[in-house]
Amino acid sequence: MKTRKVTFEINGETCTSQVRPYETLLETLRERLDLTGAKEACGMGSCGACTVMMDGVPTRSCLVLTPEVEGASVATVEGLAKGEELHPLQEAFMEKGAVQCGFCTSGMIMNAKGLLDRNQAPTRQDVIRTVSSNICRCTGYKKIVEAVQAAAKASGES
Repeated sequence: MKTRKVTFEINGETCTSQVRPYETLLETLRERLDLTGAKEACGMGSCGACTVMMDGVPTRSCLVLTPEVEGASVATVEGLAKGEELHPLQEAFMEKGAVQCGFCTSGMIMNAKGLLDRNQAPTRQDVIRTVSSNICRCTGYKKIVEAVQAAAKASGES
């Protein structure tokens, strides 16, 4: 089987990997790089469980072929924490109880990060609109919205 060498940045580190031409970024992250935060659920980009940041934009990694990330910068939920210090979104999700089964959490956090990177003081409606593009079957979104708002407030205070 023919493979292709792809070099990109993952969580601040340069990564070079031999991948199949049809391999998705999600497969590469999980199977080759052991970064399992992004989850495969629908495989069609509808649920958001596989959301990562690609060049600063929330991206459904199940829809991107790894060869397309040549030269790009990719960030996963694993790359948010600085050592033992969690990212404000990760802290807020824990503090507000915005996780139940946890399956959607990493994609939800990465999508919310995209919002907070663009808008440090989002309205409740901004948050609702953003997180509604990710499917969560457990929490009913109330605690997720509260967590994103708390993270925005915490980031604004620092």
